[in-house]
Amino acid sequence: MQRWRGLEDIPEDWGRSVVTIGSYDGVHRGHQLIIKHAVDRARELGVPAVVVTFDPHPSEVVRPGSHPPLLAPHHRRAELMAGLGVDAVLILPFTTEFSKLSPAEFVVKVLVDKLHAKAVVEGPNFRFGHKAAGNVEFLTEQGKVYDFEVEVVDLYVTGEAGGGEPFSSTLTRRLVAEGDVAGAREILGRPHRVEGVVVRGAQRGRELGFPTANVETLPHTAIPADGVYAGYLHVQGEAMPAAISVGTNPQFDGTERTVEAYAIDRVGLDLYGLHVAVDFLAYVRGQAKFETLEALLEQMAVDVKRCREIVAAEA
Repeated sequence: MQRWRGLEDIPEDWGRSVVTIGSYDGVHRGHQLIIKHAVDRARELGVPAVVVTFDPHPSEVVRPGSHPPLLAPHHRRAELMAGLGVDAVLILPFTTEFSKLSPAEFVVKVLVDKLHAKAVVEGPNFRFGHKAAGNVEFLTEQGKVYDFEVEVVDLYVTGEAGGGEPFSSTLTRRLVAEGDVAGAREILGRPHRVEGVVVRGAQRGRELGFPTANVETLPHTAIPADGVYAGYLHVQGEAMPAAISVGTNPQFDGTERTVEAYAIDRVGLDLYGLHVAVDFLAYVRGQAKFETLEALLEQMAVDVKRCREIVAAEA
């Protein structure tokens, strides 16, 4: 799959294509419906399928300081899109200047002049252009002028997550923030993941017999609520069952919020400096401060046993 950053990265000889545009944070099950439809349509027409997305999130430029927590970084979204059959991903730097493009200018500059759209696939509430003035009706009219079809796909899927609310990135972020990683998993179609580099922490876990990987998460990452979770620690292609702690470490009067993963039944791991990923399968318990260190150690042993059971049940 080709990855382009900016319009100038698109090959000069790029031909017609089927395009879908959106932030697609998380590439959740609703997003997957649209992207799969675009890929299927591209195959029917014999042209590539292209996803257009933005960096940073448009809200950060339009309303500085409002950048939402991200469910997946761009490289992870690209991996997921590639798995759906997408041929190219175009990441457009979302600048103040770019935000001022009118819907008509956006159509010409991106869809017509650069991607030579043969079809555009979107959800019913798709908005684009300056002040989000463009919608699917306007896009359809532009398609008649510039010779591309517009197909609207209902992306709304519902389930138990969120009490039956339609699946969305907003709902997923809320569930993650509440620690409902099982609900987030239903929407995403896979466990919620955070990534980052393993850095040196206070190393108390090592002293207590439970050495953890202290993950310095990427900026704007959607991090689950404080507590203990069962999941996986992914290191260099290997998925290791893990007990994961999110929080400030109140037992030792910590103030900085961290994500730490203990690889269950693994010894001698040296992960410092490595980029790792942590998948959250299930919430185990909330963050707590214990009266004694012995009580904490007893609870940690219980937590690890529970996490081992949860992960084993998934296998």
